[in-house]
Amino acid sequence: MARTKEFDPDAALQSALELFWQRGYEATSMADLVERLGIGRASIYATFGNKHELYLKALDRYNENRDPVLLRELSQPGPALPAVRAVVRRFAAEASSGSRRLTGCFVTNTAAELGADDPVAARRVEASWNHIETLIHSALARAHAQGELPADRDPRALARMLLVLMQGLRVVGKVSDDPGRVRDAAEQALVLLD
Repeated sequence: MARTKEFDPDAALQSALELFWQRGYEATSMADLVERLGIGRASIYATFGNKHELYLKALDRYNENRDPVLLRELSQPGPALPAVRAVVRRFAAEASSGSRRLTGCFVTNTAAELGADDPVAARRVEASWNHIETLIHSALARAHAQGELPADRDPRALARMLLVLMQGLRVVGKVSDDPGRVRDAAEQALVLLD
């Protein structure tokens, strides 16, 4: 007879996500995971696989939780440009204040720490960025079609620029004590939408 799990795998995955997000992949040991999750090493391996597989599952969970919010923000009926501006400003605010400032974005952190040496993690990062770019592009294309965006602006190029800006805001925000640096960069980028 199979033994039942004595822990909640969903809660354990969330705890792993938080630990990896706070410390990063390399700085998180299996001993750290055992302590934080409150379950044995064998249970971690049996449920999630090795540390790398657990990290990837945590990254997937992070993306699953973030993407619906962004989709909802950028797909509201009516004018699209105010939604795009609000998203960029939200990213800037998160990047320059509170606990989000110190942890940054889990996807951006993964790109910086593992992207060059871990093709599996890099593919997940790229998929996340493609998704964000597509959402922004769709909103900007709608703004273009509705006459909110000047006719000479390329919605795809603007979406790519905003994606790169938003990821950069996360990196700079983790280190800079000057919230004006992040806020001013976001506002200057938004001028391109006028």
